[in-house]
Amino acid sequence: MSGYILEACVDSVQSAIEAEKGGASRVELCSDLVIGGVSPSLPLFRQIRRYTDLKIRTLLRPRYGDYCYDRYEFEELKEEVAMFREEGADGVVVGILNPDGTLNTEQLRELKKEAGEMEIALHRAFDVCIDPFAAMEEIISLGYDTILTSGQAPTAWEGRELLRQLQEKSRGRIEILAASGIGPDPIRRLIPFTGISSYHMSGKMELESAMTFRMPGIGLGLGESADYRILRTDRREIARSVEILQEAFL
Repeated sequence: MSGYILEACVDSVQSAIEAEKGGASRVELCSDLVIGGVSPSLPLFRQIRRYTDLKIRTLLRPRYGDYCYDRYEFEELKEEVAMFREEGADGVVVGILNPDGTLNTEQLRELKKEAGEMEIALHRAFDVCIDPFAAMEEIISLGYDTILTSGQAPTAWEGRELLRQLQEKSRGRIEILAASGIGPDPIRRLIPFTGISSYHMSGKMELESAMTFRMPGIGLGLGESADYRILRTDRREIARSVEILQEAFL
């Protein structure tokens, strides 16, 4: 077993294939990374199972925006956890907050129970909770495996002090998975500062759409120019990041 984790966040089969070629340890699978990621479809999961040998954790998020869900959205989350468990996912990535910024431990406990033997991670709802240290202790007590976090900052490097404290205070009881703005250079700087050996990145590059005809004046969702740009994982960014982690932890 390696002494590090490089998790690639992907929302397409091609990105998963590129992540595997770059040496990623596992993928976090979602849809629509451009809006922060929401729950993926079952066909997308199945295709990535078919075309890669990667471990797959599925991000489960019923919509974009905040992490305070109504009862319908929560029931949707429970069904998705059960669905991906039955489909053979290696893990799920979830997060729910109360209106006051605390973790909704009651609902998170239910999701943990629904997950069964799957790995389960708390996503970046952690980064907008009111008390990160209290939240860490609560999620550890619920039996979660991972906290995905930027240290409550726009990027992991900006949140490095909190990341360092979380790594120290967790004392190996839970994986601290550093996220946001992650790439070869931030990893190189974060390792000695924080001691963290688990990193989450998309490694994305921007590609032009295959469309040669583009109707002027009509947007398809993101705006006329952005609609014809496709984000894909760059295997070279993954490979460079893996190389730095291997130098530090193998």
